[in-house]
Amino acid sequence: MRRSKSSRNTELLREERRLRREIERTKGAIDTARNHFEQVVDPMLIDCYIYELNAAQLRYQFLLQNFKKREF
Repeated sequence: MRRSKSSRNTELLREERRLRREIERTKGAIDTARNHFEQVVDPMLIDCYIYELNAAQLRYQFLLQNFKKREF
């Protein structure tokens, strides 16, 4: 069954909003990890926030690439 053009547009808008929200959340996670990293002195916590920051940055890159591939 074919979907109407407006139904497809609605789905694209939802997907665009979802990706934008995820990108914003990930930016927040990067900022939080960076702030925590800058404030801690315990070596274990420093390592923890390095991993957290790297993971958030990789997620951010993935989401941006995914967003750019889409045709919104």
